[in-house]
Amino acid sequence: MGDVLHGTLEVSLPVFAMVFIGALLKRLGWIDQAFVNTASSLVFKATMPTLLFLSILRAEPGRTLNLELVGFYLGISTLAFGLIWLWALPRCRHEDRGVFVQGAFRGNCGIVGLALAASMYGDLGLSLGGLMAGAIIVLNLVLSAIVLAVYSPTISSHPLAILKDVATNPLILGILAALPLTYMRVELPAWLMTSGDYLASLSLPLALICIGGGLSVSAIKQSSALSLEASLWKVLLMPALGVLLALPMGFRGPELGILFLFLGSPSAAVAYVMARGAGANAELAASIIVVSTLISLFTISTGVFALKALGLV
Repeated sequence: MGDVLHGTLEVSLPVFAMVFIGALLKRLGWIDQAFVNTASSLVFKATMPTLLFLSILRAEPGRTLNLELVGFYLGISTLAFGLIWLWALPRCRHEDRGVFVQGAFRGNCGIVGLALAASMYGDLGLSLGGLMAGAIIVLNLVLSAIVLAVYSPTISSHPLAILKDVATNPLILGILAALPLTYMRVELPAWLMTSGDYLASLSLPLALICIGGGLSVSAIKQSSALSLEASLWKVLLMPALGVLLALPMGFRGPELGILFLFLGSPSAAVAYVMARGAGANAELAASIIVVSTLISLFTISTGVFALKALGLV
């Protein structure tokens, strides 16, 4: 359990550090709300799409092409999305439902989940986890864009308007742009890839600094109950549901372990960026990210320990 806890801390603590730095910079007056707004827009429209574009372009299916596990993972994620949306209907204000649902089902799989899978299972965790991460990114983007559009104060809830919003989402466009190039095995010039890496590398630190800079103590207190509920869905109920349904399907060993790590990952930083892009409650999104990341330090370590003790992973 010590190795698992150490690996979890190594991945999660830098996230907290960057959020704290953002809050500190705002406190010192080095950044202001105008910077947070502009930087969040830059991440949403440029740096994050570039990161996804390059990730898809460089992706190679692992030797372990476990489509059954990937399909099960996508199915569980979609089921959880539906259950959380139903849960949110009577418990959240209309304008907060989209942010709550996104924060409660959308995990930081591409960073936290993949890093923990690689730490726990080495090359197998990296190859299988990379395949799962690539698949879930597309599903998460589509589902998040839909639920945010339905409750967004700035986006029409008409089905055609929602479809247009999903189709023009910069993050989805970044992925779609890379797919034909990946299929045709097109290699971009080295200088262009390096320039893209420079731009893409801004995504996570800038998004986390914006989260810290946009945090409001009063807003966090007001949304504390909702952020805790969403966090518990994300790091406790969702992985528990996944494991309980995976066992009768025969998943054991590394497959079950990687599935648990991905389902139990805390809410993704990009959830904050998308919430701001939809004109939704970005403070609630930031609070869910912080709270779920903190709780995941304990739930992931405890969950892996329990699964190992039972001889399931």
